[in-house]
Amino acid sequence: METLKKNKEFKIIYNYGKKSYGYYSLVFFRKTENKNNRIGFVVSKKIGNAVCRNRIRRLFREYYRKNQNKIKEGYEIIFVGKKNAGNVYKNLKYQEMKKDIDKVFKKSNLFTY
Repeated sequence: METLKKNKEFKIIYNYGKKSYGYYSLVFFRKTENKNNRIGFVVSKKIGNAVCRNRIRRLFREYYRKNQNKIKEGYEIIFVGKKNAGNVYKNLKYQEMKKDIDKVFKKSNLFTY
């Protein structure tokens, strides 16, 4: 998994990419010439404490790890956690997050099928 690291890379995707909303997440994406996908995970301090932010980030990483073969290649993707996820992070299950992100990816036409 290639990750986005620099602030400049994130700003390019925010400004020139597209976005799609879910209940727990917001996904920014942009088509590139690279064959591999590059991924970034953002969970703001406004969402909650460090435990909460890390839990949400882990859920995003797990989702990508399990579903990367279904996602179209050649995209830069940023997963952004929303306040709704922070409010229920203790009871938030992977399956709920998966269902939410699946809807976002289908709406954005990022799945291969």
